[in-house]
Amino acid sequence: MNSRNKGKRGELELAHKLQEYGFDTRRGQQYCGANGDADVVGIPGLHIECKRVERLNVENALRQAEMDAREWEMPVVMHRANREEWNVTLRLKNFMEIWKNDGK
Repeated sequence: MNSRNKGKRGELELAHKLQEYGFDTRRGQQYCGANGDADVVGIPGLHIECKRVERLNVENALRQAEMDAREWEMPVVMHRANREEWNVTLRLKNFMEIWKNDGK
C-alpha cells in the first residue's frame, strides 16, 4: 500500500475511533485540495496531525502540527503502528494546560 493511501485510511480510521468517543469528527479539508486544515477535524480547540506509520519521527510530526495549528488550537499528533493502539503526543506545556483545567 502506498503511503498516501495509508495516510487516508489512517485519517478515516482515527475519525471513526474518535466518533466512538462521541465526537463529530471527519477527515480534514486536504482531500479537497485545501492546505492548512488538520488531518482530522471535529474536536474544538485541537489541531490533529494523524500519522499511521511504523516508525514515527515524533519531533517532526509535532513541529508540523505546531506550524499548521491556528493560534487558538492546541497541536497534537495522534498516531499508531500496525497492530497497536492509537496514541496521542503533545508538548508537556499543553498537557499541563489540560491537566490544570480538567485534572483532579
